[in-house]
Amino acid sequence: MSDAARWPALPLDTWRDTYATLHMWTQVVGKVCLALTPRTNHFWNIAFQITARGLATPPMIAGDRALTITFDFVDHQLLFHASDGRVERLALEPRTVAEFYRLVMDTLRRMSIDVRIWPMPVEVPDPVRFDRDEIHKAYNAHAAQAFWRILVAVKPVLERFRCEFIGKCSPVHFFWGSFDVAVTRFNGRRAPERSGADAVTREAYSHEVISHGFWPGGGAIADPVFYAYAAPEPAGFKTAAVRPRAAFYSNDMNEFFLPYDAVRGAPSPDDDLTAFLTTTYDAAAALAGWNRGELERRALNV
Repeated sequence: MSDAARWPALPLDTWRDTYATLHMWTQVVGKVCLALTPRTNHFWNIAFQITARGLATPPMIAGDRALTITFDFVDHQLLFHASDGRVERLALEPRTVAEFYRLVMDTLRRMSIDVRIWPMPVEVPDPVRFDRDEIHKAYNAHAAQAFWRILVAVKPVLERFRCEFIGKCSPVHFFWGSFDVAVTRFNGRRAPERSGADAVTREAYSHEVISHGFWPGGGAIADPVFYAYAAPEPAGFKTAAVRPRAAFYSNDMNEFFLPYDAVRGAPSPDDDLTAFLTTTYDAAAALAGWNRGELERRALNV
């Protein structure tokens, strides 16, 4: 497969409205996952996995059965698979968030899965309860599939990058609250307490981290970008020399960004993305004084 096919363009004219709706749909399913899985450190239990068909929850326990829910962006269905062999399907097509929420909860009841969720979106401005959201109702199948294909291209690059770090590190996973793919490295040191932060944010940044990921655009940042940040940010990070040339530091967001279109248009998208990941990590780790000799595979030669 050519790089152009592996790294498709994201049609922003149709993606932005699809994103706004899909963000809410993933939050509905994500909150089911929150209700049916034990809490893991940094809330990693609620993150979705990128699969060969779309985005899937981890296995969830409902009584004596396991359940997974998958956004299938190939056949454009929401799939419910239970360990007793039961399978249910909902079409991914234009419909309001309120209708989607009702259909998901009706399906779970039909499968004899009793779950209650707080029907209020998180991490978005001016949230509207799922059961009252008649605003968001767009679903463009081409845009949704292009988004998923980008995730499939991004995942192995992030996985290879992750494998070079042998300290505590998150999986490469998709967070439905912020709607991004992330991989986060930890050095083991406690970070300063974030006063006024919510419980999720406090736990996410309880220790010093360097995080990388992909944000598909449509919200606070209009266009799709790769990102890199350190928390807490060490002095000198914002002026660090990083590659490739298209990367830049945002003083508004306190992060390095690399536009997705710059990557997909590069002679080797994988190499440009890898350069961004490694140079931003190298700068942050060096400036923050991480004990890299004990945290990196290349340093230990293992």
